[in-house]
Amino acid sequence: MESAATDFSLAGIWAHTGPFARSIIFALAIMSVASLVVMVERMLVFRKTRKDSRNFAAKMGAILAKGDLQQAANTNMGKEIGHLGRVIGSGLTAYRISPSDKDVAVESVARALERQAQREVQSLKRGLGVLATVGSTAPFVGLLGTTMGIVNAFQLMAAAGSGGLGTISAGIAEALITTAFGLLVAIPAVMAYNFLSGWVDARSVDISESSNEFLDVVARNLGGGAQTPSQG
Repeated sequence: MESAATDFSLAGIWAHTGPFARSIIFALAIMSVASLVVMVERMLVFRKTRKDSRNFAAKMGAILAKGDLQQAANTNMGKEIGHLGRVIGSGLTAYRISPSDKDVAVESVARALERQAQREVQSLKRGLGVLATVGSTAPFVGLLGTTMGIVNAFQLMAAAGSGGLGTISAGIAEALITTAFGLLVAIPAVMAYNFLSGWVDARSVDISESSNEFLDVVARNLGGGAQTPSQG
């Protein structure tokens, strides 16, 4: 126990860490890996869907500039069209199969745009719950390890029949490292969650604006006239 009291390196503390504290550290390690996987996966997905959406907006905008919504509705843009392409695509599909009545057609397109927009936003949010959970629970998981570690340290002091900080310093160091590890896991997860949530909120605004502009295109086209949607 004396050597443990004088060795406060990570390796030394780990060597004298009890089974419960190690289980806490393993749990935090799993949470850290899970949050890291979500961060990387979401960043790749967001980057790709934004690129595809911009490409779709550029191509579809050129078609809509000609004022022919029927041609736009019948144009096959492929599968790589991003979140914006899927939303506008649902509107084009609704327009293609809508009745000739203007009010009914506009309402049908509006509902199709709204439904698909909700699906896309929900899809973009996929995995963010993991980051929120890790960010909110990791500090408490680390604190649980700290609490049990301090209890064990005082139990060892009572069993040894001696007091003083030197007797329990190694045990307290072992306990506090779980809190530190919990914070190291939680802080990046919270930062990533806030950043990615802000990105999704921004794309939600883009989708809403583009949907409204496309709806204007439909209304103007049915009444004569055209306008191009903005790039999301």
